Amino acid sequence: MIGKLFKFNWIYFALTIALFATEVFIAKYVHDTIIRPYGGDFLVVILIYCFVKSFVDTPFLKTAIAVLLFSFLIETLQYLHFVDRIGLSNNKLARLVIGVSF
Repeated sequence: MIGKLFKFNWIYFALTIALFATEVFIAKYVHDTIIRPYGGDFLVVILIYCFVKSFVDTPFLKTAIAVLLFSFLIETLQYLHFVDRIGLSNNKLARLVIGVSF
């Protein structure tokens, strides 16, 4: 059963790499008020979905719902200024991974 659950998928992995490269490009070179904050958040949800599907063979809907709930959790943590509350406001990695703008 576990052997069927874990299955590498090259197509999803290639999409993950492409989306990650796009996210890095946006983070380094796009400094606007629309693409970087909203487009980046939108793409990262798709990136997480593709990353999960690269390694785990789960049904589309279950995976999509799990990724959506995870995304809601991250957005809630951003709304609550979680990075500041745990004392990592000066940590670039924490600010990048968790995010600081709701």
